[in-house]
Amino acid sequence: MKSVWFGLFLVASGWVSSGGAVQAAEEAKPANIVPVFTLSGSVKETALPDDPIFGAIGTESLRSLVSRVDKAREDKSVKGVVILMSGASLGTAQLEEFRAALDRLKKDGKPVFAHSDDLKFGGFALVSGAKRVSVSPTGDVWVTGLYGEQLFLRGLLDRLGVEPDFLTCGDYKSAGEMFMRTSSSPEAKKMHDWMFDSLFERFVEMIATGRGVPAEKARNWVAQGLFSAEAAKEAGLIDAIEDRYEFSNAVRAELGGTIKFDRSYAKNKGQQIDLNNPFAALQLWAQILEGPKVKKSNKDAIAIVHVDGPIMTGKADPSSPFSAMEEGAYSETIRKALDKVAEDSKVKGVVLRVTSPGGSVVASEIILRATERVKAKKPVVVSMGDVAASGGYYVSCRSEKIYADPTTITGSIGVISGKLATAKMWSQFGINFEANKRGEKAGILSGGAKFTEVERKELQGWMDEVYGQFKKHVTDGRGDKLKKPIDEIAGGRVYTGRQALELGLVDELGGLNEAIAYVANKTGVKDYEIRSLPQSKGLFEELLGDLTGSSSKEEEKTLSIETAPRRSSFEMSLKALGPAVDGFDPARMKLIRQAIRYIDLMQQEQIMMVSPLFHMEL
Repeated sequence: MKSVWFGLFLVASGWVSSGGAVQAAEEAKPANIVPVFTLSGSVKETALPDDPIFGAIGTESLRSLVSRVDKAREDKSVKGVVILMSGASLGTAQLEEFRAALDRLKKDGKPVFAHSDDLKFGGFALVSGAKRVSVSPTGDVWVTGLYGEQLFLRGLLDRLGVEPDFLTCGDYKSAGEMFMRTSSSPEAKKMHDWMFDSLFERFVEMIATGRGVPAEKARNWVAQGLFSAEAAKEAGLIDAIEDRYEFSNAVRAELGGTIKFDRSYAKNKGQQIDLNNPFAALQLWAQILEGPKVKKSNKDAIAIVHVDGPIMTGKADPSSPFSAMEEGAYSETIRKALDKVAEDSKVKGVVLRVTSPGGSVVASEIILRATERVKAKKPVVVSMGDVAASGGYYVSCRSEKIYADPTTITGSIGVISGKLATAKMWSQFGINFEANKRGEKAGILSGGAKFTEVERKELQGWMDEVYGQFKKHVTDGRGDKLKKPIDEIAGGRVYTGRQALELGLVDELGGLNEAIAYVANKTGVKDYEIRSLPQSKGLFEELLGDLTGSSSKEEEKTLSIETAPRRSSFEMSLKALGPAVDGFDPARMKLIRQAIRYIDLMQQEQIMMVSPLFHMEL
């Protein structure tokens, strides 16, 4: 560890060789500012805290993006906003919420200007409401609609000699079909159709309102699909064909006067070094050794607690070299965050931001019980992200109010269980295993053979109990808001947010901003701050924790699970294989990774609440 710290010191010293004493990096704002938002790659729901030295680094979160747009709306020195599209990959709900932020900006009279080298369906829906939409010369606009795929592994398993054996509760609970079938069941096909119809209509609506044309014209654009830049301009999809230099000049001409394009508007810029102070490196080193300073605030607050990723028991090991594989919503981490805000008198209410396809039954129950403890003291509302289905809906259903975006994927009320029997696969290689057991059901979790009839009956009975508990949570939480009997809504059926509203599974269509506003209004707070939890640790904080062996006060108050999540050999092998395959088929590789994660979770906990996997291209 000392060598690590010495290396960090050298890095710091090298960096400050061109600087001196540390000072704040705030710059005086010019009269006219045009914030520039470059959308590239994926957008996270949660993000690492700002680095104490370098400021905001790494992938930006959706909340940060939206907050900076809203700040630009209120900033009198901001005359407009520029959006540069560069291979952005936003989820459906993320796209809606960022578009809503841009619409709020427009409503307050501040124009939005958008440029891209080319545009696809989702990106075009996002920027279609801009005052000026332009693409580069020889660029293209492909508004081809929605395309999605489901993954089926049965053919591969048959070739390998692996026998899948899965049970479900609900005719539409199709998460196990990717192992049991080579194509969708009639029920799953029907479900996918109603879901894609709803998603498609919402995107058509966004394009039509953005460009100010009838919905039928927007559908005709999608029917044609492929447009060159020239054809897109002639058809009215875009306003101009220009490169970035010409686009910049057009924005200047539109806004008039002297303007400054600010690519880091409202970001924490960290610290700068004064070259005149020879002791700057030592001062910086002292700051590092002090560790991150926790800013204590006496302001009222609204907490956002994130349930982001597959729901699993335990807590992640952030210091692990495999931490990228451990992204998920860990019950112990989220439970502690919820208990913390429950006891904090300055936190007046909580928004549970759920972006999860579900996962562990036990972990989902732990999180739900923690939300109930918070709800006994202060308001708890849910904001659903791209997906809040199965276990993701389980943790949401008893909250005071549920917000979903129209394109959120939710529902999937049901459970699955199963395993992969591998005896035939091993026998092909001359490998056999001889079992010894004491107890009739001792081998129920073994991967050697499929379930016996006795085991199947026992497991199905257990699943029915869990399914009944799931439905009871929904009926108790939603009450007479449900528009149909629970058995006509559940059964594994998956819905969009708009469809869920019609069925009474959610209360309103809206995003994180609307959920925060509701809590603020309900509690009567006017001047408040937002606190995002669970709080990720940055590099320096992790290294300091390892160096000192210190634990947090919260960890000293309650018993917590210290074990890191188990990593399957399947997942670790695929991690090594991934880079070779990602280059030519990243979307399908992602689906395969998710399927293997499901297998891994099933090995750890026999009954799961997970939604079906599918890939969608926007």
